[in-house]
Amino acid sequence: MGGITAGRGLIRSKHMLRRLKVFLVFAAAVFASPLAMADGEQSTVTPTEARAIAKEAYVWGFPMVESYKTLYAQAIDKSGSNYRAPINQLGSSANVFTASDTAIVTPNSDTPYSMIWMDLRAEPLVLTIPRIAKDRYFSVQLIDLYTQNFNYISAGTTGKEGGNYMVAGPDWKGATPPGIKQVFRSETDIAYGIYRTQLFNDKDIDAVRKLQSEYIVQPLSAFLKKPPPAAAPRIDYPPYDETRANDLGFFSYLNFLLQFAPVQPSEVALRARFAKIGIGPGKPFDADKLSPDMRRALTDGIKDANAEVEDFKKTKINTKQISSADLFGSRAFLKNNYLYRYVGAKMGIFGNSGSEADYSAYFVDADNQPLDASKHAYVLHFAKGALPPTKAFWSLTMYDGKSQLLVDNPIHRYLINSPMLPSIRRDADGGITLYIQHASPGKDKESNWLPAPDGPFYAMFRNYDPGDAVIHRTWIRPEMTKVP
Repeated sequence: MGGITAGRGLIRSKHMLRRLKVFLVFAAAVFASPLAMADGEQSTVTPTEARAIAKEAYVWGFPMVESYKTLYAQAIDKSGSNYRAPINQLGSSANVFTASDTAIVTPNSDTPYSMIWMDLRAEPLVLTIPRIAKDRYFSVQLIDLYTQNFNYISAGTTGKEGGNYMVAGPDWKGATPPGIKQVFRSETDIAYGIYRTQLFNDKDIDAVRKLQSEYIVQPLSAFLKKPPPAAAPRIDYPPYDETRANDLGFFSYLNFLLQFAPVQPSEVALRARFAKIGIGPGKPFDADKLSPDMRRALTDGIKDANAEVEDFKKTKINTKQISSADLFGSRAFLKNNYLYRYVGAKMGIFGNSGSEADYSAYFVDADNQPLDASKHAYVLHFAKGALPPTKAFWSLTMYDGKSQLLVDNPIHRYLINSPMLPSIRRDADGGITLYIQHASPGKDKESNWLPAPDGPFYAMFRNYDPGDAVIHRTWIRPEMTKVP
């Protein structure tokens, strides 16, 4: 690392000074007005104001708390079925997701995952990627605690030649160390890396496992063969409880997470508003100490936020005015549109940026009615030559409308994708008709059957490294049509 190791203290001091200046501005804004719950006391904030702030904070903070659900399941709760690996260690899934996987809603079952939860407080991590075959899709999605995609390691961004890439937290600065191709910086001390490696078919699983074994993660000091810095303070991760997280306990989880999310300059005033109802880094939040009026106000604020996302889905998503490509990306791409980030986390957290993958959700049929396989069977027809343009591959995946998870079914099929096209029956005119229903459409049609639950469902159309016609919206997807 040369002079970087010797200068680490000076570099950090300068960066901490900048961070301190932002905090002082934030603190001045906070203490300019009384807090709602400072040391357990109520302030003059009115229930009406508290309700509005609670709604705003829930919209802003929901992706963080929903992200923590996955962090706790995959990296902390060793007794859970979704545990993968400790913090700062890479864990890989040797198989694709099935109906038994419950840590992430709307999971992608096209690409076996490797994942790492990163604690970047002490030092950066180095991610080493092997050379990837020309015909195989792969990506490493880098996500901060806000669920913003702050960068990618993938064919489209860094190429398939492989190399060493460094992920650094907000308190690290310096020149690119020797041997590192590129440095990616996270806004938060804790970040998430999702590796996706394309699986062509069942016989391809050993090749995928071999690639997964060649993904290496190590601290920067180990990569440079230098002594490690002092360890960061130990984190006491609170157990995740879904009922608590969906009620006033949400604010307690949010306060815990804010310790690892330095105030951004564009959010100083916003974080000061949140402080009026007791939201702040590491602050205790005891809902039992709230007055009845304040408790009702915060609860109503959460309800208001949930109502807004349902209205957004109905008026913007179902009408195709907004697509998933609008909901996921970097802070610069989202431009602090917290509603978009909230809706994205609600619909399917950790979604790809549109430049990396295009997602298109089916929630309603061609008549704009909610999809329900207990009431109807459906077909999805692609005319000859009208399959989605892609540089990698596309897939259509089925999800239960209630649990948002994959659907258990007798043929163990959770999706239909472009690598399956050779086994899918063509129509007489060369087009393709897919059968979307609960019961089998008959043995002669099962090659084209995507099983649905006996009730509400939705389907997600994913296109990895999409063609220009998809990106520019000149390709129009077919609608899901009820069978008469």
